[in-house]
Amino acid sequence: MATVSSLSQRARLFILTTYVAILFYISWFVHDSWLPPTSNKGLWFYAGLAALLLGNLLVTPFFTKPVDAISNTVAAVVALLAVNVQSAVLYTGFDRFLWVATMGYVVAVLLASILLIALKGSANTNIQKIEQSLYIFSDKFGTPKFVFSAVFLFALVAFHRNTPREYLGISLAWLVIVGLQPLEALADVTKRWYELWRGSLVAEPFGEVVGHEVPGVVLVRHQQDFPISFGDILIVRAEDGKPGLAVALDYVGFSEGRWLRAAHLTINPELRTWLASMTPFRSPSNPIVLRADPEALGLSEAADAIWQRRDKLVGLVATDTDISLLNIEVIRTDLDLEEGRLVEVSIGTAPVLYQIVNGLTKEEIIQQKNTRGFVRAEAKKIGTWREDRQRFEIIRWVPSPNAPVFLVDTAEPAPTRNAIGYLPGTNYHITIEDIDALVTHNSAILGILGAGKTYLALELVERMIAARIKVICLDLTNQYAEQLAPYYQLEQSRIDIEELQAIGRTGKDNVQLNVEEGGSTKPFKTKVSELLRSFLDPGTTQYLRIFNPVQFEVWRQDSKPYAGRASMATLTPTEITRIFTESTLEILQELGMSESAKCCLVFEEAHSLIPEWNAVASEGDKTATNGTAKAILQGRKYGLGCMVITQRTANVTKSILNQCNTVFALRVFDATGVEFLSNYIGSDYAGVLSTLEDRNAIVFGRASSCRNPVLIRLNNRDDFRLIFRAPTA
Repeated sequence: MATVSSLSQRARLFILTTYVAILFYISWFVHDSWLPPTSNKGLWFYAGLAALLLGNLLVTPFFTKPVDAISNTVAAVVALLAVNVQSAVLYTGFDRFLWVATMGYVVAVLLASILLIALKGSANTNIQKIEQSLYIFSDKFGTPKFVFSAVFLFALVAFHRNTPREYLGISLAWLVIVGLQPLEALADVTKRWYELWRGSLVAEPFGEVVGHEVPGVVLVRHQQDFPISFGDILIVRAEDGKPGLAVALDYVGFSEGRWLRAAHLTINPELRTWLASMTPFRSPSNPIVLRADPEALGLSEAADAIWQRRDKLVGLVATDTDISLLNIEVIRTDLDLEEGRLVEVSIGTAPVLYQIVNGLTKEEIIQQKNTRGFVRAEAKKIGTWREDRQRFEIIRWVPSPNAPVFLVDTAEPAPTRNAIGYLPGTNYHITIEDIDALVTHNSAILGILGAGKTYLALELVERMIAARIKVICLDLTNQYAEQLAPYYQLEQSRIDIEELQAIGRTGKDNVQLNVEEGGSTKPFKTKVSELLRSFLDPGTTQYLRIFNPVQFEVWRQDSKPYAGRASMATLTPTEITRIFTESTLEILQELGMSESAKCCLVFEEAHSLIPEWNAVASEGDKTATNGTAKAILQGRKYGLGCMVITQRTANVTKSILNQCNTVFALRVFDATGVEFLSNYIGSDYAGVLSTLEDRNAIVFGRASSCRNPVLIRLNNRDDFRLIFRAPTA
């Protein structure tokens, strides 16, 4: 039927009820009874028109599946067998011929439908062609219209040809109801009049389809002076040629009229069938585009993500997107895009978050050498957020071309005990997932002066202490003792430091025949080992010691004595750092191997404590740095690691820096630092280092809860102390 599929189910039910009432009236007219007889005289009604109307209007109004064809033909076979024409003597040979012909047709459709189901899914090309041929036959001739009309016509000729009133009345009923379909036509005309005069549902045509950006995007030539804005709903043909809905995106240039780009929406089959019944779309070659009223279409509760989140739609997935980098063709200028903002795009069924790291202006040529300028944003993959695990997980694939990209809503982050920072403008927090790995696999905090390095280092030290990891800070700034006062035994430490200073000063006049015995280096090492052995004893409850290598005046004899005098020199901070590092390793070696972290050496102002070979203050610093690096490299299996804090990446020994598996990169300007960090965080994130705000950092490494590099907003120091120290200090 031409118009049945465009009607609602309620309308089809009303039409069915009306037709059945008409049939009862015809029964009264031809049989003088409202209810048709149950003999052969009633076959036209029970197995003919009634079954035909029920199938057409309610059971299979859209298309006929093989199982529907089987159902129709089985019902027809049962009805024909009940007639028993072959054995009854009152029927002629012509009647029997009609019965056989009708039964043959019905059985042929039945067998074709059964065979179609049996052959489904075959890989053989010839069988696939047979399957398609059977499907065409079953879909066309297995409909209620054909099957039950055959039964009806048999009943009409066989049982009513000798009674003119019956023959004429029943024939006219079939001709009108099946052929003319007056009620269906009236309903269709009424609906189209309603669409025409209501005016708010469909506006006048404003353009035509000129192409498709497969998948999901259609290009429309805007021919009429008709305003279209972002988010308007369009009725337009999809890639498969069937009408559907699309949401207007942006204009992409001028060429024989304005070009509008729109994204196809996913709609239900009923709505698509209804759209196909509209007059402009009845011709399959008509490329017309209309604007629609979304409320009239029932899109307020649409499941399509583009429509539901259109206010946050920022762009589409562009070309050259790979597994880690998302290219976004930005389609809007009214959203607050900036470095660090999160966007979301679906990969399969998973919503995956990306972080914007760059923006580029692009230009492309459209028709007739016109050019179009647009903005392309670049975003790095973070992963999909697992609420149950409070972490991001990696999705190792790419989104589909032209997939919608949505801007993630901003939120005010709530400080939590475990978070070291948050993705900017969100409540997604990043934690130190493995505090042992932070220590044993070494970590580094790199950034210029005043970017927030020391506050981050202080927070990490407090987290180590809370995890019962001993911390030895070699601090040239004298900030750690003040900031970490709740964990630091100030008076006892002052006594120990004064003893070390006294031992160091006495070495200036200690000249020995054995050069190694001269000066105060040896007794200073002995005292350091004594203090650290007591501190690293597993039975002690002290977890923090702080030393400033500059405070110690330690003498070294550099030559053989002559006339009771010898050349003496003081140890540099680099050489004193080596003493503390090697002593710590020796003590931990005595305690045995360990899979977990036992002690972390914090090198504050590391460029002065472990300098690169070309940045040393004296030749002795080269040897000292190598000694410190060797101890750190050996320390992991004994639970020893370090944390490097520096503002001058180029001046820190790469022997240690290259072993740092967790890196916190704050604002960096120098080319050497950017180049070094690009090996860790990639060139995309390295490119934003110079523009990072204070207390913003790019975090990457095995200790982080996010396996990819990510730009975060670090905790406020006061907020951290408020929520962390109360149960810990």
